Formats: sequence, structure tokens, C-alpha cells
Amino acid sequence: MIGEVDLFGVFFPAVLPLAVLAFVSSLIMRVILRRVGFYRFIWHAGLFDTALYLVTLCAFVLATRSVTP
Repeated sequence: MIGEVDLFGVFFPAVLPLAVLAFVSSLIMRVILRRVGFYRFIWHAGLFDTALYLVTLCAFVLATRSVTP
């Protein structure tokens, strides 16, 4: 995924929309995990939240990359 996204003449890196999408979906997952009580088993919530965001971002990047032979 190389390139830019043009938004009204302003160029943003192509990963920026994916980063925003990953942030929103990790927020939703965090809320669900807190309501279920999953955070009782987590030692450091901040580290877990960061790792959850990075794994989500990596999954979105890998899902949208173009595969060339």
C-alpha cells in the first residue's frame, strides 16, 4: 500500500484512514472486553490496549495490501 489519499487537495499518507479505522475498532473492542470482564486477567491495561491497536492496524494493512506476483 504505497501512495497518498487526496482529500480536497490535501494529501495524506495512505495508512492514515486505516489507522483511524483501527483506532475506532480497537475502542469498540476495548468497551466490549471491559463489559465482559476480560480486563480482570490483564496485568497492564495500557500495554494491552496498545498491542490491541497495533494488531488491529496490522490486520487492516494486511487485508488491504495489493498482492502482485
